Amino acid sequence: MGAGQSRSSNALVVPQASQALDQLKYEVAQELGIQIPQDGYYGYMATRDTGAIGGHITRRLVQIAEQAIAGQQSR
Repeated sequence: MGAGQSRSSNALVVPQASQALDQLKYEVAQELGIQIPQDGYYGYMATRDTGAIGGHITRRLVQIAEQAIAGQQSR
């Protein structure tokens, strides 16, 4: 694999959602009292902190999806 290439399977289904997900990341980090590096390099952050941010983001996205599904069913 060449330099700059990624094997990530985390491709967004809706590319426009990238900005909203970034905003959610910063909101969750702020709620948890975790400072996200301004330069975007996460190498100095504790794994526990990055995992906490990811876990809370996942919970929040599941909650949003559940609310959307419940809203569709009540129509």
